[in-house]
Formats: sequence, C-alpha cells, structure tokens
Amino acid sequence: MMLDPAVQITATARQRQCEVGSVTANRSRVGKRLWLGSAIVAGLLVVSTVRSQAQVIPTRRDLVMPPWNAQEIFELTPLPILSDPDTRDDVAPEDMPVMSRRRPEYEPRGFRAGSWMFNPALTAGTFYDSNVFSSPTQVESDIAGQIGAGLRAHTLWERHGIDMTGEVLSTAYRDHSTLNETDATFKGTGHFDIDHANTILGAVEAAYLHEGVGSLTSPAGAIQPTPYSLFSGDTTYRHESGRVTTSIGARVDSYDYGSVLAQNGTTISQDSRDGQIYKAHGRFDYAFSEKTVFFTAFEANWRNLRGTPTQSLSSDGYRTLTGFDLQLTPLIKAELAGGYLHQHFFDPTIGNIDGPAYRATLMWSPSRVFDVHFNAEQIVTEASDTSATGILANALQLGADYEIRPNVIFSTAATYEQDHFKGQPRDDNVYAADAELKYLMNRIATIGLYYRFIRRASNESQFTYDKHVVGINATAHF
Repeated sequence: MMLDPAVQITATARQRQCEVGSVTANRSRVGKRLWLGSAIVAGLLVVSTVRSQAQVIPTRRDLVMPPWNAQEIFELTPLPILSDPDTRDDVAPEDMPVMSRRRPEYEPRGFRAGSWMFNPALTAGTFYDSNVFSSPTQVESDIAGQIGAGLRAHTLWERHGIDMTGEVLSTAYRDHSTLNETDATFKGTGHFDIDHANTILGAVEAAYLHEGVGSLTSPAGAIQPTPYSLFSGDTTYRHESGRVTTSIGARVDSYDYGSVLAQNGTTISQDSRDGQIYKAHGRFDYAFSEKTVFFTAFEANWRNLRGTPTQSLSSDGYRTLTGFDLQLTPLIKAELAGGYLHQHFFDPTIGNIDGPAYRATLMWSPSRVFDVHFNAEQIVTEASDTSATGILANALQLGADYEIRPNVIFSTAATYEQDHFKGQPRDDNVYAADAELKYLMNRIATIGLYYRFIRRASNESQFTYDKHVVGINATAHF
C-alpha cells in the first residue's frame, strides 16, 4: 500500500520513447525480460498503477488513526470514543465504512516470533498507459510490468511499540526502457508510552524514489523519471487528557536529486533541489462529545535548498487549519475547516506565496454496503517541497464504495481540480476518473482491476494532455 497510492502490498497510510544510444538499447533488452517475467505472474501476485499523479489534491484521503494524527496534523482523523469501554456497545464491522471495515476471514495471519509479528508480501502485475510521457504531441502508449516485495515487522508488546516496513518495486516498460525504475523504501514508527496520558512518537524513512515523467515537477524534455533519495525523521510529544488532546513535534526531510536524460540526448541536472526542510508542528483537539470535535493545527517550515548561482530556492513559511469533525447523523459524518498558508522565498523574483485554505468533507452511508464521499478543498502549495512553483488549487471530488459481496468491492471517484500557478501566466483544469474492482480470494490472494483517466487542460498548450491507464493487479500477503 505504501509503494503507491493504488498498490496494496502490506496490511498497514501520497508515472513514466526514445532509445538513446547503445546503452539505452541494452537497458531495453533487460527491461523486456523483466516485463515478460512480471506479466507471467501478474495473475498470482500484485501490481500498482503508474506513480504519476496529475492532481495537487489526492483523489482519496484515508483516516489517520490516533496517535499518529499527531504527526499528520492536517489529515482527516476519526471521532473519539469517550464512553466507558466496559459499558459501551462495540461498533459492528458491517457498520464501519466499506473501505475501512475489518474482514477477519480475509486478513493475513502473519508469522510470529516471540513478541514480533512478520507479514511478508509479494507483488506483480501489468498495466497499459495510453500516454506514458503525459505529452500533448509525443503521445506514446506502452505496456508495463511490475514486480515487488514487502515485509512488515511489528511488536506485540502491551506498552510501547515498533512498526517497520520495507518495500521494493520495479517497473519495466516493454518499448520505452528509459522509463524503467526501481523504488525502495524503509519506514519505521515507534511509540513510547510514558504513562496513560503521555506518549512520545517517532518516525523515520529512508527511500530511493522517482518522480514520473510529465508530473508537475519533472524537468521539461525529460524522458526518464527523476531519481532522488529521501531521509526523514520526526519526533512528537502527544498528551491526551479527557476531552483534550495536544501535540507538538519537529521533523526534518533531506533530499538528494539525481540527473535525468533529455530527449535531445543531453543530461538535465536536478542538483538545485538538494537540501533539507525543517518543520515544527502542533495540534489541539477538544471533543465536545463523541459527535463534535474542534481542532486547530499549525506547521512552520524552513527550507534550506541548494538553488542555482542565479536563483535561491530557500524559503520559510507556515500553514494553519482550524475546524470541526462532526457526526451529523448516524449515517453522515463531515469535516469543515479553514486556514491560511504563507511561504516567503528569499529570491525577490519569486516573492511570496500565500492565501486561504479550506476543506469540507462528507461521508454518507445510505446502507451497510454503500458509501458516498464528497470533498471540496482549496490549498496553496508548491508543486513539491523542493520547487519554487506555487499553486493555488481548488478541487471537487465525488466518489462511492460498494461492497458487492464481503470479498468483492467496487470503488469509483470523479475529480475536478483548478490549478493557478503563482508567478506564471498558467492556469490548468484537471478532470480525473478512477474505478477499481477488488476481489479478496482468501487470506493470501487479492486480485484487482483498475482504470484511471486524466485530462489536464492548460492555457499553455505544452502542458495539456490526456491519459488512460488500465491494469490488472494481484497480491500475495502472508
């Protein structure tokens, strides 16, 4: 799941024509062998869709469960349970949202060693991409295959806890070997329970990843995904007392970007994006009841990036969001929140990026097997943490999840997003549609079919494109 938004690799929660020279030709032969091998086992294991995301705002946001919402302070979080655990009625699995409810008969058993539990997983699959370069003129289609593996290890201690996940995913295209890539990620989280009210949370990530060709931060003319290394660490103190929950923490992200090959055969350096980003964050929640929670969250950042001799990319700023999590009726849950974002760039030619932010979400469950979710959101953000491109994004999203059978789930979503690029005469409209059919065969195997459509319409024609992606995936988790 953590390899890509559309992948399901572990039980655990944010894209890719030319053959250039003899080196590329060799890579193509290797890539074709990997593609063929992964396509053969696609029906037995799992695959993800392309990594590239056309939207600034993601299609789906999953709930971040306490206490980890103290580190993901702007993400959706479930309503608290204030009643006495000895007297309250437990929520039946069928009364939970379709996508988050437990299905014990289809959950992997794992392997226990003392006080540790291990859950390995294997992945593979294939997909078709109608426009691998996300280009309006260089429209090239291809079939790609993927092979991956993951291992989760977590403790079963009564107090404290450690949870670690390692994953690797290789993607190989049949005809466009310059798009081949292998991502590897290690993530670890831990909590130290000082007492029943106070907890220290820690998180670390070390990864080698790629930004897809045609994504908002991919260099113009690139025919390779942009490789980069990431190291992150976060330490947070969380206090929970009755109806009040507070947290304060600090985070550092360190980026190291590689170079990519351009269509004309030259090399495009991305060293200017190297550097560190430091953040301080805090969140306050007050539960009026189990149906109404007030929250406010704040994050300050300092971005120390290399830049170029003629342009600094360093900046500092903040973001805040305040609102309510609500249960309007037993069938309807919502969040209403607003805030502000400000980013000051040291280079006066870039200036400031600021503006209001809001989010409104609604989840309606007209039956136990059908959920409808709606999201309206505005944020001001950079195209990435290491880019000077500011974007004002507004999005409307409508989706549904339908449990056809306890082990057969259909999900669909439609998104409209408007992106205004700060400091540039560029405005984009993004239209996206997603559909997925997931079949849980048993405790080990899961098979899925998915389709994704993206249309980005820009007033600068070089950024306008259509893309269709359709694929089959399967998972073997133990």
